[in-house]
Amino acid sequence: MSLPDLQKLVKLGKNFSRKEVKCLMRLFHDLVGEQHERRAVSSLDRGKFMNILHNTFRMTDDMMMGRVFCAFDKDNDGYICLEEWIGGLSVFLRGSLDEKIEFCFNVYDWNGDGSISWGEMFQMLKSSLVKQPTEEDPDEGIKDLVDITLKKMDHDHDGMLSFADFEKSVREEHLLLEAFGSCLPDPKAIIAFEGQTFLNASEI
Repeated sequence: MSLPDLQKLVKLGKNFSRKEVKCLMRLFHDLVGEQHERRAVSSLDRGKFMNILHNTFRMTDDMMMGRVFCAFDKDNDGYICLEEWIGGLSVFLRGSLDEKIEFCFNVYDWNGDGSISWGEMFQMLKSSLVKQPTEEDPDEGIKDLVDITLKKMDHDHDGMLSFADFEKSVREEHLLLEAFGSCLPDPKAIIAFEGQTFLNASEI
């Protein structure tokens, strides 16, 4: 890789040191392994990336893992390239509150229209909440929860959450960052991943 290319990756992975970026590059190429003949650029497909989210970062909700994939996949081509890998992990693992607010909002905004609708909230909460066998109609409880959430977070009272609504709510109460499902890694998983991935960073 040429120096300008490396500098671009270091800029994308601004929350990592130069040596850490090199470690993540090496890991990416190890994970890609044999390159698919139809792909000119090294990349991770959706299945392989979701396996990483599950096995490495302890994520369990398929719907939410799919949305995290979409948040990483900036060009919407169905694959994660090296640039998307470095830039995505920079926020996913070490992002500031501002970066995480934007990341989580993009995960929750399914259709990319700049707002989280009542329907999107309902589907995400339905997917993330554990169903109780005694509940006759769990959907009713979820509908109530969506209504309560909207009442708390919909500051402009338009029946949906804009980015401004979401940002204001999270700044007032940080626990609302993942209000509609877990889309950030388990802290212990981050420590384990970084400990293993950056173990030999000083030698690079």
